[in-house]
Formats: sequence, structure tokens, C-alpha cells
Amino acid sequence: MITKNNFDFIRVLLAFIVFVGHLGTLSVSKELAILQHSPIEIAVFGFFVVSGFLIARSYERSSSLKSYLEKRIRRIVPAYLLVVFLCTILLSLVSTYSLAEYFSNPQVYKYLFWNSLFLNFKAPWLPGVFGNQAVNGALWTLKVEMCYYFSVPMLFLLFGKNNKYRNTILIILYFLSLLYLNYFESLNKMSAAKQLPGSLSYFIPGMLIYFNFDYFIKHKNILFVIAMITVWIDLIFNFKLFSPMMIGIIILYIAYSFSFLNNFGKYGDFTYGIYIFHFPIIRVFTTLGFFQDYNPYVMAAVCMFIVVVVGICSWHFFEKKFL
Repeated sequence: MITKNNFDFIRVLLAFIVFVGHLGTLSVSKELAILQHSPIEIAVFGFFVVSGFLIARSYERSSSLKSYLEKRIRRIVPAYLLVVFLCTILLSLVSTYSLAEYFSNPQVYKYLFWNSLFLNFKAPWLPGVFGNQAVNGALWTLKVEMCYYFSVPMLFLLFGKNNKYRNTILIILYFLSLLYLNYFESLNKMSAAKQLPGSLSYFIPGMLIYFNFDYFIKHKNILFVIAMITVWIDLIFNFKLFSPMMIGIIILYIAYSFSFLNNFGKYGDFTYGIYIFHFPIIRVFTTLGFFQDYNPYVMAAVCMFIVVVVGICSWHFFEKKFL
């Protein structure tokens, strides 16, 4: 298998797309409203495609189930718990409650407890913080990611030792997950649609491409053209049938083309830190009135700079120590 790839570049690009979209929405600034058109949903599902590819590879290459789970947990959990803990403590400074009222409020400990278990929907807000709105709306994907990590071993168990029916099983699961996704989207229950098993329709293409990597590389150019046309058609009819698979092909095409991007991550993997910290940082800027009281474009640049710096610090001073 080709080892050089552009996954570091793709992850930074996807994280940037999510940041820009949230900046347009959370800043509540007319000047920045155009940023709301940033395709956040495609970026999030792009992360799932990358995970499908890399986690299938990680599990297949791991010496044991214990080794696989340990690697996954070390990569995701420490920084996740860090952002939950820091938000719980530091956001008391922007709460409308006094420190005594804040830390004596049971909601603080509900937030800390449920979010530490990846169950963000059980307690998404902190008292007096951001108008009691969600503190970190980006964290819902980590719950899905963790569920996927634990489901991969079961998927491999389904394949059997000789993997004879691997592609068939994955394709069946793909269409079943699409049924779930499209059903809940038709009811306008978007939050339910994006959970498992609906989001499996984006993880599975990454897995399929990994298991059929040689075929993919051999035909990647024609597959890319077909994928672009198919996504366009699905968008016209507003129905997801082949587009999740095609988005997977597009993402992996970028990952294994454009060799000048191969060394994009040589200074570290800052993407995860950028992703998990950006949402509350933007909301702090909004709460303090920075986008309203100062030039919103300058404040957007400052906010982005701080998010990147926090992501870099998270990697070098925290995440890397657990790997």
C-alpha cells in the first residue's frame, strides 16, 4: 500500500471549513454571516470517511483488540476530557452568575459528568454561560466516533477469518444506514439522522476503499470524475443514495494525489485541538462583544489565530504525551 498521503492536509482543511461555518453562525455578525455557507456538514462527514479508512487500517494492523482500543483511546479521550474540564472551570469567568453561584449550581457537575461520558446531549450547557446555550456543539461527533471505534471489531467479526463476504456485508450495511439517514431526514429530524447508524454511511466508504485500495489507486481518476457527477446529481434531487460513497472517493482521491501536500503535517497534528476548542472560543468572543464592538474581520482573524495557537499547544503540551 502507498504510504505517502495527504491526510494531515485534509484534516486541517476540514477543520478549517467547520471553524469558518461556526464563525459565521456563532459570531452573530452581519458582516460575517456569509461564512455560514461554509459546508460544515460535508466537512464533518469527510472526517468520518477519513476515520473509516484509518481505523480499519489501525485495527487490521494492531496486534490485539487491547492494543487497538488503547491506541484509539489515547488519541481521543485525554484531549476530549481536557476541553470538557477547561470549559467547566474557565467559562465560569464569562458566566452571568457569581463564582459562588456558579460552582454551587448542580448543572456544572451535570455538565462535567455527562460530557465526560461523551453524552453531551444530556447536559450541553453551563449556568449563565452563553445564554445557557450549548457550550461546545462540535463535540457530538466525538460520541459518534467513539461508538464507531467499538463497532469496528464487531464488523471484522462479521467478515469472518477469510474476509470472503467483507465487501458484500459492508455494502449491505451502507444501504441500511442510508435508509435510516434518509428516513429521519425526511421527518426533518436532522440530529437523529446524523447519529449511528446513519453516519455509518460515511464511515463505510472509507473502509471499503481501504479494503480495495489497489483497485481504487488503479482507477482513482475515473472514479473521481464519476464521484463528482454523482454528488451533483444527488444534490439536485436532495436525496442521499450514492453521494456518501462518492464523497468518500473524493476525499480519498485528494488523500492520494497532489504529492506536494505530503509533508503538510510534519510539525504536528493540530487538527484535533483546533476542532474541539474552536466552538467555545468563538462563543467567548461573541459573549464579550468583540465581533460587535470592534472590526469583525479583524476579530475573526484574531479568533482564528487563537484557535490555531490553542490547537498547537494542545498537541505539543498534552495530546502528544499520551501517544
